[in-house]
Amino acid sequence: MLVEAARRLFAEKGFHATSTTDIVNAAFVTRGALQHYFPKKESLFRAVFELSGRSLVERTAARVANEGWAGLVADVEGFIENVESFEDQRIAFIDGPAVLGWAEWRRLQVNYGLRMMESAIADGISKGLVKPQPPRALAHLILSIVEEASLMVLNAKALEVEPEEVKFALLSLLSSLQW
Repeated sequence: MLVEAARRLFAEKGFHATSTTDIVNAAFVTRGALQHYFPKKESLFRAVFELSGRSLVERTAARVANEGWAGLVADVEGFIENVESFEDQRIAFIDGPAVLGWAEWRRLQVNYGLRMMESAIADGISKGLVKPQPPRALAHLILSIVEEASLMVLNAKALEVEPEEVKFALLSLLSSLQW
């Protein structure tokens, strides 16, 4: 209840603009209950971030499990096309690194997405779709590229790029890995 209420508020208003009073009112709990489970607002944000990450990866993991490399590429394409409507974009890409610190944010991102990407890459290599290479290193790089592409789409006007250009470049990079 607390985590879901905080997730909605953090996604809508951002971490810094959301007060603990907003959270307890939205969750219909007392301040004491909030402090019992989450002594610091940052610890609640971490729980929200982890829930958001798990939700995103679970959706993609099912597709990757069924379709392997092709599922990963299709899911990345769909994510980039829809990143502007991704309800947790502020949590994942803006407040995540600021609140958690870059190193912890990256560790959590890797924790949720890396194994799935590594599995899809290994599938692509085993089926002869992807050029043989170290799957873990490539998974780290793809995860970084997807995160950067997401930020580019979210900040397209300021960067003077079109979202379609970002998607095209990302898919071109991924296709260059294929045989």
